[in-house]
Parts: sequence; C-alpha cells; structure tokens
Amino acid sequence: MIDQKSSVRLNRFIQNMPPLPITVSKILEITKNPNVSAQELNNIISIDPVLTGRILKLINSAYYSLPNQITSIVRAIVMLGINTVKNLALSTSIVNTINKKENFNALDMDGFWRHSICVGVLAKTFANRQGVTLKLQEEYFVAGLLHDIGKIPLNSQMPEKYLSAMTLSRQNKIPLIEAENRIFGLNHTNIGLTVSQQWRLNPSLVETICHHHDYMQANESLRRFVATITLANIITNKTGIGFSGNKFPENKETEIFEITKLSWDDIDNAETVAEEAIKKAEIFLHLT
Repeated sequence: MIDQKSSVRLNRFIQNMPPLPITVSKILEITKNPNVSAQELNNIISIDPVLTGRILKLINSAYYSLPNQITSIVRAIVMLGINTVKNLALSTSIVNTINKKENFNALDMDGFWRHSICVGVLAKTFANRQGVTLKLQEEYFVAGLLHDIGKIPLNSQMPEKYLSAMTLSRQNKIPLIEAENRIFGLNHTNIGLTVSQQWRLNPSLVETICHHHDYMQANESLRRFVATITLANIITNKTGIGFSGNKFPENKETEIFEITKLSWDDIDNAETVAEEAIKKAEIFLHLT
C-alpha cells in the first residue's frame, strides 16, 4: 500500500506536470468549430516551429510517397485533415511532456510507447471497421496512445514498487492492474483520472484512461468507444508489440465483440496493417 509520504510525492509529481502548450490549447479551442479553416489552423501552428516541422516531416515521409515535397502547412493540413492535425498536435505535446528517462525507471520507455502507439493504431483500425467516419477515427488513435498515461507517475515516483507489481503479475499470471491494486491499493487508471483532469482532456479520453479495464463502468454514450480501446489494448498485449508491463491481460474478447460488433476477422485485418501505421505515428511523434 502507498504510505502518506509516497502519496504526497505522487500528488506533487502530478501537480507539477507541465500544462499543455498555449499553441495546442489554442488548436483544441478553435477546432471545436466544425467550420474552422486550414488557414485559421495554420495561423496558430506556424508560430510553433517544432509542430510545424513535425507536420511537414510526416506529410513528406515515405509513408505518403508524394511525388513532390510539401512545404506549405496549409496544404499539409488540407491533405491530412484538420481533425488529424488537431489530435496529432495533442499527442505529440503530451508525449514530449512526459517522454523523459527519469519517468521510466521501471518500464522501458521505448517499449511503453511502442505498446501505446500500437493500441492507438489498432483502435483506429477497429473504428474504421465499425464504420466510424474518417474525421472521428483519430480520436480512437489518441485514446489508445494515452490510455496508460497513469503509469507514468507510478513509474517515476515509485519504481521499486512498480517492479514488484510487474513481478507479482508475472509470477501469479494475473493482469497487471490486479497486481497494482495489491501493491499500491490503487492502480494506473485511478492515477490516470487525476492526470487527465490536470490536462483538462475531453470526455472520450478521460473515460478511456479511467475505464479501459472496466469499460462497463464508462459513460453509456462512450461505452462502445472505450470497449474498442480495451480490445486494442488486449490484442496488443497478447501479440507482444511493445511492453507496458502486462503480460497477462484479461480474456474479454468475446464479450467485447458483443458491444463493438467486431470479430476475430477484424482483429486479423487490423494486425496486417498495424506495422506500417505504427511507423507513421513514430515519425510524427519523433520516437524514431
């Protein structure tokens, strides 16, 4: 269990996590307007050289194989889509905020992000199979990318106990979240709620971060969304792409199929396209 001193240290770490950059906050604000233009978005992005560079790097990457180099952010936004740019701006901002080696004292940083990216990629592919519009599919990617964000404070502030939780999970062949509850008296979804409130994330992300292990507790309007991320997380853990500490995920595929209307065929299809999509995400997030 977490003693009072550790609890204070954990809460202080979360409270001291940097807020989202002003650029990203403005992007999230103006994209609430469904009629926002690529030029309006460009006016904000162009003042952030790092984000500008990453968008141009993505659009000019081998993934898109364009015959001519794109140098205009407006054109890149039009080609990628406003919702894609919005969500990737949020993703890269959060990744940059926490992607420090001292935050990964128990988990391997590269393994953690590869796992998280794969969950996002599979979730987005499942959304496509469900008939979700292209405009909304990026929400699934971001939710998958950030679903385990609550593990960061635990890894940073209590690495020895987190290693104990992973050992307990492995030795007893139980899901990591169960081992976390035994070791800490709480788990990464509880911590994730506090982090998501700190960053004022939107409801779909908050529900995913809090309930990707108990999707039936998610808000009914978002239950199918969260269950889709849960399925992507289970499949990623079982296929061993990356590693977030959980070698023994829950066996919930069949019951999730009833909510998501997905099937094993959809999983097979998603796995075939995952690797290339992971490379695309790594390019933008600057993890390669």
